[in-house]
Amino acid sequence: MKQILVTGATGFIGRGLCEKLHNSHCKVRAAVRTEKSTKLPGSLDQSIVGDIGPSTNWEKALLHVDCIVHLAACIDVVPGVSGDPLSRFRSVNVDGTIHLARQAVRANVKRFIYISSIKVNGEISQTGVPFTPDDEPAPSTPYAVSKFEAERALLQFSAESGLEIVIIRSPLVYGPGVQGNFLRLMHWMAKGMPLPLGAIRNRRSLVALDNLLDLIVTCTDHPAAADQTFLVSDGEDLSTTELLQQVSLALGRNDRLIPMPAKVLAMFAAMFGRQSTVQRLCGSLQVDITKTKSILDWSPPNTVGESLRLTAQDYFDTTS
Repeated sequence: MKQILVTGATGFIGRGLCEKLHNSHCKVRAAVRTEKSTKLPGSLDQSIVGDIGPSTNWEKALLHVDCIVHLAACIDVVPGVSGDPLSRFRSVNVDGTIHLARQAVRANVKRFIYISSIKVNGEISQTGVPFTPDDEPAPSTPYAVSKFEAERALLQFSAESGLEIVIIRSPLVYGPGVQGNFLRLMHWMAKGMPLPLGAIRNRRSLVALDNLLDLIVTCTDHPAAADQTFLVSDGEDLSTTELLQQVSLALGRNDRLIPMPAKVLAMFAAMFGRQSTVQRLCGSLQVDITKTKSILDWSPPNTVGESLRLTAQDYFDTTS
């Protein structure tokens, strides 16, 4: 039975991964920051490691571990804090990651799965020209730059040490328990709020939590996954308008989408300094998962419709 260490175990993805690995008959150890987390089952093996960085002591957490799934990352910086944001991202996402990899080799860990971000490829793809794992990376934010630098450092370290590295670049993840912008979107649609997003003709890739978890579990022991970079998605690209329509359907609501042209939205966004928000809503971000499917003989097990229904049910269960 494989022993797998999960970092970031208390997060949205980490909690689901620990449960899925346990159900897949793996021995799971969750790395937590300060104390045994109440967000995780009390029966789960938890190892306290403190803050993640270039001096974290992983010795006890790595005991008898065969594979690491490294989810933990700095994804944002506190507004108003002085200093270079990129240096703060690098401390955790680059220095902390390679430090864990070095200790993993000393502990005889065989495989290191690094959960990266599609933002390494870029923020926007050309419509009809999806990102692939072999594209020239084009990270444009401090977070994305740090994730790319971590990928590069891991691959170089793998060549020196023999540690098997698997990199998975993920787009936006949704599913039961989702937070952030996707949860706000669901709230707006559940309340029947009118939105000027009824005429967006972009294409965007998302990935349901269950589909991402299925791929991660596949990569824990698939022999062909070693030293590869994979992209992941649901395999069903939607426009922003189509996504909102499907979310409304899953919630059992009628959408109230106003067909405002994207150019008009962009004009209003410029007036109010919200260009980046409209860019995300109107721009395309597609990923090509052909390599993932062919090398691993893998396909997303759940459809977008099924995944949104599960997400909607959880939304009602937690807000009722």
